[in-house]
Amino acid sequence: MYRSAARRLLPALCRHPSYRSANQASPLRFSAPIVYRAPFSAAAAPGNTQNHGQDHFDPSTSSSSSSSDEGQTARDTAGPKAHWQEEQARVLQASLRHAITLGWSDAAMIAGARDVGISPSIVGSFPKKEAALVEFFMDDCLQRLMDIIDKEDLSNIIPSHRVAKLVRIRVEMQAPHISKWPQALSIQARPLNVSTSFKQRAMLVDEIWHAAGDKATDIDWYLKRTILGGIYSTTELYMLTDNSQGYQETWAFLDEQVRQAFDLKKSVQEVKYLTETLGAGIGGPVQGFVNKFFKI
Repeated sequence: MYRSAARRLLPALCRHPSYRSANQASPLRFSAPIVYRAPFSAAAAPGNTQNHGQDHFDPSTSSSSSSSDEGQTARDTAGPKAHWQEEQARVLQASLRHAITLGWSDAAMIAGARDVGISPSIVGSFPKKEAALVEFFMDDCLQRLMDIIDKEDLSNIIPSHRVAKLVRIRVEMQAPHISKWPQALSIQARPLNVSTSFKQRAMLVDEIWHAAGDKATDIDWYLKRTILGGIYSTTELYMLTDNSQGYQETWAFLDEQVRQAFDLKKSVQEVKYLTETLGAGIGGPVQGFVNKFFKI
């Protein structure tokens, strides 16, 4: 839902003269552009598209929402790593392999800068230093997951197995950093970093549900993402203490959590069906009570 809205709106924003002049006039070499994490941008929210349509976009350039080329351009522009400037991204990408041994630290970032032939002084341009490295890793993993989703045919896999598979692929990306991942979690938990960490995880679970074919627009949208966020976080923590070969115990734990979550959804649907049947036989009070309960 959010990705489709972003595909229609973001290309027009990038072509608007006021947007171009604002970016060209910026004196900051490492300043990040305005476009950031499209799935949760205000412009993509269902309640805001009508208010912003006339003020910020050229109708002649935004009317064709079915163009595949335009959709691809929008996704590339608003990808998870789009807000990182080129030199910053090069340094952070090179730093990830050093984080395996040096941890999420300035030392890893300095080593990464030297690898790509950039002065280590660039590390001073990152306001949050090691937090920037963790955030870049999260963005990089999400982009890699999105690329896998685009390339693989998941249509022949049932939704529960699809969700479990994508969560496993994402968690496996952290395996090389497993010894240093507790440090990354502590960095994400700092007050200044919590909001970004929450947004990145929200984008992750939204992408997984989108790939699983979820089209919910009511309260189920929030419920599903809350449940999957819990599954992802508990699997992530379970992996830290898993000494089994190939993390087999972690994947068994993940499969069980996903199975229980989908069984719960099935149970709720069965209860609602039962109450509808009872309501037809003994009158409306029971059905009305249960309907109110599930709307809470």
